[in-house]
Amino acid sequence: MEEEAISEHVPEGAPLLPVTLVLGGARSGKSQFAENLIAAAGHGAYIATAEARDTEMRARIDRHQKRRGQSWHTIEAPLDLVEAITRVQEKGAPVLVDCLTLWLSNLREAGRDIDGETDSLLSCLLGIRCPVVIVSNEVGQGIVPVNELARRFRDQAGLLNQAVAAIADRVFFVTAGIPVQLK
Repeated sequence: MEEEAISEHVPEGAPLLPVTLVLGGARSGKSQFAENLIAAAGHGAYIATAEARDTEMRARIDRHQKRRGQSWHTIEAPLDLVEAITRVQEKGAPVLVDCLTLWLSNLREAGRDIDGETDSLLSCLLGIRCPVVIVSNEVGQGIVPVNELARRFRDQAGLLNQAVAAIADRVFFVTAGIPVQLK
């Protein structure tokens, strides 16, 4: 039932544009909506940024994989997202990136240059040769985090989302399984 409800909201007959950003909160339905956008155009590559570091995350990843089925080619890229996109775009099939906020978290933990990595991602997306749908969490609509680390992450995620949205051809916000096109 969940899949049917979300798939009803996929724009029928709308071609995938070069860059589509899908934003939403936790459990909003954003990943499934993004998967359905790609599936409507024929399955492609799934670039996963999550790492199964604990049993809860492993279960979450397993649920996503079961929902997608075997027709997706999955590439794990917790840090080297631009390299993964660059390799996959050569095949010309649609690409789904899930998700930017986990990628950002991984970059922070690895001590990578967030601004440099963001610039590289934006350059890659501006020259993309296949449709790419990018999923990201909207983390700025809640209460102000109580500690500096969480506030800084929220701010970096918001700036990353703004930068990708600025170059995206289409942007959706998903809440309660219902997407709203913002751009």
